[in-house]
Amino acid sequence: MKEVLLSAKGLCKQFPQDAGKEQVLKEIDVDIFKGDFTVIMGSSGAGKSTLLYALSGMDNITAGKVFYKGKEISRYKERQMALLRSREFGFVFQQTHLVSSLSLFENVAVAGYLDSGKDTKAVRQRAEELLSRMGIEEAKDRFPSQVSGGEAQRAAIARAVINRPGLLFADEPTGALNKRNTDEVLKLLTGLAESGQSILMVTHDVRAAIRGTRILYLEDGKILDEMSMGVYRETEAKEREKKLNEWLSGLSW
Repeated sequence: MKEVLLSAKGLCKQFPQDAGKEQVLKEIDVDIFKGDFTVIMGSSGAGKSTLLYALSGMDNITAGKVFYKGKEISRYKERQMALLRSREFGFVFQQTHLVSSLSLFENVAVAGYLDSGKDTKAVRQRAEELLSRMGIEEAKDRFPSQVSGGEAQRAAIARAVINRPGLLFADEPTGALNKRNTDEVLKLLTGLAESGQSILMVTHDVRAAIRGTRILYLEDGKILDEMSMGVYRETEAKEREKKLNEWLSGLSW
């Protein structure tokens, strides 16, 4: 049986509106398993990113509970959540949010320095190794404005995993990239998943979603259905895309 890494019970999220409150997430029960590459899909406005932010503690929930490794993190104070996010969670967004005044190497390393228990030399070595793994070691001394969008996103992924997070959250990580850079980033995420990294990714792109091992479909604030895809194989890409498109069509996506 798979180990539950993150879970939500009765999760609700409301946003204030002029005429009252809009309930975006509606009593969601979900388990995210260790070692899975879980993908959240759904139509625009379904609440995909809201769910990711709620599960990661980046946004407060209105009702329900969220657990990480068996502990109820939805009760954590902001200081506790900040510590959890820096040590256990990694984040990749559509925009890289790299610090413009820092080189790619410095952007990656500074995240490692946030963990006071780590040796400076070890952090620098880890940063060097990650930049090499991401294929951007030659650009490590350049600033974000001096590299391509794909290189910047690869640096952002390196930054997200420098502390070896238990769970990597990715919100439309290829949304701002062209096809070539998208393919490069997806290969990196797939490689991380193959090495055992647990990933929870929001995407509207079928090409990105087929990399996942499990797909959750969100509609009107609820998980309508899910599908197991198994481990990604490049030779099965077209078959997986066809299977996913057929499933999505049945859900009126």
